[in-house]
Amino acid sequence: MPQERPRTPLNLQQRSVLAGEAAAASAEVERELHHPVDATSAAFFDVDNTIMQGASIFHLAKGLHRREFFTTRDMLAAAWKQAKFRVVGVEDPDHVAEARASALGFIAGHTVAELQSLTEEIFEEAMAHRIWPGTRALAQLHLDQGQRVWLVTAAPVEIAQVIARRLGLTGAMGTVAEHVDGVYTGRLVGDMLHGPAKAEAIKALAARESLDLSRCSAYSDSANDLPMLGLVGDPCAINPDARLRAHAREHGWRVRDYRTGRKAARAGLLVGAAAGAVTGAVAAGVSLRAKRPLL
Repeated sequence: MPQERPRTPLNLQQRSVLAGEAAAASAEVERELHHPVDATSAAFFDVDNTIMQGASIFHLAKGLHRREFFTTRDMLAAAWKQAKFRVVGVEDPDHVAEARASALGFIAGHTVAELQSLTEEIFEEAMAHRIWPGTRALAQLHLDQGQRVWLVTAAPVEIAQVIARRLGLTGAMGTVAEHVDGVYTGRLVGDMLHGPAKAEAIKALAARESLDLSRCSAYSDSANDLPMLGLVGDPCAINPDARLRAHAREHGWRVRDYRTGRKAARAGLLVGAAAGAVTGAVAAGVSLRAKRPLL
């Protein structure tokens, strides 16, 4: 079924709700538990720097660049525009709207089946060895207790589904790209699955699956995911940034850090900067791809 983009402008809250609902609707069950021991409890895991080291969108973009989905010139132009925007710090409404609409523009014109196949390849070559063993063990613990485990990420849902499948998790929710007749348009359904949108996705999934959120767990590295973490009865900070670490300590949440020494101290700055630059580059510049004719 094609996913149609709303025809009337939506505000931020409406876009978050739409993104969450789209993510929940696409949360295919990768590992069915026919007789879960605890059917009303589940666990939700962020991906970037929680399940795996680094930003998954970076590895996807790099892999697609190698496969000539877009050019180096596109990438450099996008990086420059993103850097200029960050330095100036002025949010022009038209610029923001264009960036949001083209956040996955680099896959415009390609088929869903093609991206799914290539994402499998890119996971093997660039992501599989970056899975944090400690977080993987936590997810397995929930599975062993008969609970379901979903990934919840701002990364494209195609990446999230591959990771969930490879780790034997229940399923995944991520940013949903609009597609018509199996071909990506280069636009998003709602917005990125980020911040409040993740909470909306979990609420929609909980309603569908009859989950008791007070008995659920959630894991993330970022304070941006406080809306998600605050929904559940058992939040846990994994490899947390400074703000999330402080919040977790203040509220008595569990904290797990699988980084070591200087790596842990620098990770918040480096991962945040790298992920922001690459995601912005992909979002803003390589949307040029959408302007090229379909082959």
